[in-house]
Amino acid sequence: MSGELVILLKEKGKAKQVFDLLDISDATKKDYQSRIRLFLEFTKSQGLNHNTFLKFKRYLKGRNNLAVSSKNKYLITAKIFLNELNRRGLIPVNITQNVKVFSQSRKHKKSGLNVEEVAKLSKELQQLEDNPKNLRLKVILSFLLFQGLRQCEVVRLDIKDVDLVNSLAFIQGKGADDKEAINLHPKTTQALKTYLKASKIADGALFTSQSNNHRSGRLTTRGIRKIVKDFFRELGIDKSTHGTRHFFVSQLIRSYKGDLLNVKKYSRHKSLEMLIVYDDNLKLKEDLPRFYKTFEDIKITNKQI
Repeated sequence: MSGELVILLKEKGKAKQVFDLLDISDATKKDYQSRIRLFLEFTKSQGLNHNTFLKFKRYLKGRNNLAVSSKNKYLITAKIFLNELNRRGLIPVNITQNVKVFSQSRKHKKSGLNVEEVAKLSKELQQLEDNPKNLRLKVILSFLLFQGLRQCEVVRLDIKDVDLVNSLAFIQGKGADDKEAINLHPKTTQALKTYLKASKIADGALFTSQSNNHRSGRLTTRGIRKIVKDFFRELGIDKSTHGTRHFFVSQLIRSYKGDLLNVKKYSRHKSLEMLIVYDDNLKLKEDLPRFYKTFEDIKITNKQI
């Protein structure tokens, strides 16, 4: 190996600089820089040769403490890292060729919020006092439940991105460079009007932190998760913040009776593939009673189910 490559692999700080010239967002760059540590540790004991990437995949396969999705993230990060080393001429060949990522199930691992849980949320929200903290919570949940926004899209919103006259919001979607307009549900618009009037925010981030350590700074995705998760926990709802988007998309598919092209306009998925997964899961769940009934006459225990 060349001296420059040896230094790169030994010094994590220099290795992380490999991602600096890639045309990716700062958030993605940060993720890559964090995940590449595992591959660098692997190369310390295994070295770097034409079989290293394949060996790293086999090593990940044996890591039972990692989900398949996590294994793929580590593998893809290492692939991007090695491809960039090859592009720079630090390694003579692309050693990632013909090595596939792990096969991953298309079904959702976690379920979204259901109608009963959202009804519980709704009832509690109506009873909350309209102070700045609760009004912020109501608007955040409006964007999550009625607009299906991702957490990163919520935190990126500025005051100038909201057009209450025309009930529009301009959001920067996942992986997007430009902002796109979305139509606001009347309930979101009303929650926004109340929040803005009470908070008296005139410019900058739409949602700011109220914690002592980061007061008035832009709310982070971690902050969003904590706010929503804490509220869910109070109501005995064991679901993630992303579960609101699952609810949003599922409700649209039911309402539009499987018309995925129209659902796509509101969910803003780049392709229909993920919406097909939602649709398949809903159809399977609705069909379960028939599946259970098919074998109801076969008894193997004395207990009746």
